[in-house]
Amino acid sequence: MRKMFVVVLMFVLGNAAQASSTLRVGSQVLVAGDSQERVVELLGRPSSKTHPHRARHSRRSVQVLERTDGGERWRYRRDGHITVVTIVDGRVVDIDDRKL
Repeated sequence: MRKMFVVVLMFVLGNAAQASSTLRVGSQVLVAGDSQERVVELLGRPSSKTHPHRARHSRRSVQVLERTDGGERWRYRRDGHITVVTIVDGRVVDIDDRKL
């Protein structure tokens, strides 16, 4: 019973923030694989840009690299949402849209 509760709770919390590969902007759609120029065309200039650090795990000198390494996260505030677009090598790899 307890395991089932944990699974349901994780499912509910996981749906609160949606990371996906698409974002509707008006009548157009931004998708993973689009260029950073397309992001600017649809969303404008970002409120901020960050460069995520490499994820390093010290267990026996194993280094785990995430797909966002070497990229940028562009953050937008729009219509009661925070939208973070992750760009690697000039292309969108992830879109995270959260309601405020």
